[in-house]
Amino acid sequence: MINKPADITRPADLQRHNLGTGPIRSNRPVYQDFLPPCNHACPAGENIQAWLALVQAGHYQQAWQEIMKDNPMPAIHGRVCYHPCETQCNREQLDGAVSIHAVERFLGDMALLENWQIKADFKPSGKRILVIGAGPSGLSAAYHLTRLGHKVVIYEAGPIAGGMMRFGIPAYRLPRHELDLEIKRIENLGVDIVLNRKVDNLLADKKEGGFDAVFVAVGAHLSKRIDIPAREASKMLDAITFLREASAGNAPKLGRKVAIYGGGNTAMDAARTAKRLGAEEALIIYRRDREHMPAHDFEADEAIEEGVKINWLRSITEMDETSLTVEIMALDASGRPQPTGTYETLEADALILAVGQDTDTGFLRSVSSIEFTSDGTVIVDSGMKTGAAGIFAGGDMVPSERTVTAAVGHGKKAARHIDAWLRDTRYIAAPKHDLVGYEKLHTWYQTDADQKKQDHIPANRRTEDFSEIIAGLNTADATFEAQRCFSCGNCFECDGCYGACPENAVIKLGPGNRYRYDYDLCTGCAVCYEQCPCHAIEMVTEKRV
Repeated sequence: MINKPADITRPADLQRHNLGTGPIRSNRPVYQDFLPPCNHACPAGENIQAWLALVQAGHYQQAWQEIMKDNPMPAIHGRVCYHPCETQCNREQLDGAVSIHAVERFLGDMALLENWQIKADFKPSGKRILVIGAGPSGLSAAYHLTRLGHKVVIYEAGPIAGGMMRFGIPAYRLPRHELDLEIKRIENLGVDIVLNRKVDNLLADKKEGGFDAVFVAVGAHLSKRIDIPAREASKMLDAITFLREASAGNAPKLGRKVAIYGGGNTAMDAARTAKRLGAEEALIIYRRDREHMPAHDFEADEAIEEGVKINWLRSITEMDETSLTVEIMALDASGRPQPTGTYETLEADALILAVGQDTDTGFLRSVSSIEFTSDGTVIVDSGMKTGAAGIFAGGDMVPSERTVTAAVGHGKKAARHIDAWLRDTRYIAAPKHDLVGYEKLHTWYQTDADQKKQDHIPANRRTEDFSEIIAGLNTADATFEAQRCFSCGNCFECDGCYGACPENAVIKLGPGNRYRYDYDLCTGCAVCYEQCPCHAIEMVTEKRV
């Protein structure tokens, strides 16, 4: 069913004048580019609209190459990114956002299947950079710096690369096969990863290795501790250690009933992992209500589907061998939990603490020019540079949103600034176009096209093992999903303006070259403006001499 034309609101100048007749224009149409909200919302800075357009045309490898300009791990991001791009997608206001993450995963998986590689077509600079930490931010920085011509060596304290992608995200969300292959592709580009190499003295390692610059991305691997009186301390675990041991196949025995204290995504992962390891009951205990829960809604929904129970407005006060004492909380006017003096006893054989993570930045304290916030994170400037010359930092160890995608964005940003610093210049990002909102689009031509859904393993089978629970899109569905993109703010040569102009003032310039106006013929009637579905035409006031 085709939607009928909406009541298109003309610019104020067009409402005041009866245009479309006569040789004198008060306004003229101009072709312009605007910033689509998906691009604007992406923490990794991907040109989402551009690679969706290539998928629409069936140019899958070119689309993947477009992603790889900004993000070296699309198969990973298509699975674990919380896709803020979709939250901002203008199509959400019509019939549902474009499933951007699913199309990205499709391209990432196709690249792995076809063994697509990035060509090392850069000119060597002769510079050496040390990256500390092989998590998402360190891998991203190493990739981008290598493409800029620098030699990069990563020192990783652990026995295997991946950081929190490997040890903090369970395999049912991020299969290790895809993770390993995307890391291997970064190594194939020329990045050296030295495992089991902990840095204790940064300046000494920098000098000894002959490194010209350093990017520190050690993440936040230390679980926050809280004081809960416990008669049996061995029954109390921290979530990060628990998830790391479970990922390595060395999970501790938990007992029949496991409690998880916290309300974030890590708490959800710990509870779901406990169920997969055989716990009959996994109970999340959280001090606030669901509305104030930091975990994403879909994470909580999936946990509940798998049988995880959640006790809202509860605070643990004590633990003994087989039970927990919790105090019932009440939210005050500001939404903060307050004690009520009423207590309950809950059965639990083990308690997993998931109350946040800290970063281990102690080895940087000896570098006098590096400054820290009160919580131990490192202070950096807008170019990810610390107070010490040639030392940059990013990812979870700096004040920011703690997600894989944000960390990858930090790595790319730092790489550009490190490259400029090494060349004794400054990196200045290109100015952004104005953002285009849904109210500026003319979606009258759009057909209803519901989002293609990814298949899920039935909830009653998910906890049998750590198999991936969400499937990818096939080629037809991924292409269809890309075709749902409005191309907000940027001409995609639909010929709407060309066909609508009553004066033949729109001139086609050939495929890929868009159009131009013959202003000797144009009357400023604004029909082209009204017909343009993506708002790539703006009406501007004529300048009079």
